[in-house]
Amino acid sequence: MIDTIVVYSNGSQECERICMLLKSLDGEFLEYKLNNHFTQRSFENEFGVEAGYPQVAIGANHIGNLKETLQWMKSKHIV
Repeated sequence: MIDTIVVYSNGSQECERICMLLKSLDGEFLEYKLNNHFTQRSFENEFGVEAGYPQVAIGANHIGNLKETLQWMKSKHIV
């Protein structure tokens, strides 16, 4: 079973890039959008005040921002 991929997005270019990458890999994912699905306060409570957008989680595992997600994908030979 494939774990659910969740992207926490504020609509920035980096958020758009990770979503386009996931789509190009035929990946299904959920995009949670700031002020639509969560608040800035809840984002900071979850990921810390220094966390930037996007934040990516796969299943119960928090992967991280765009750079960290790309590194994780490379290590798993996904990209």
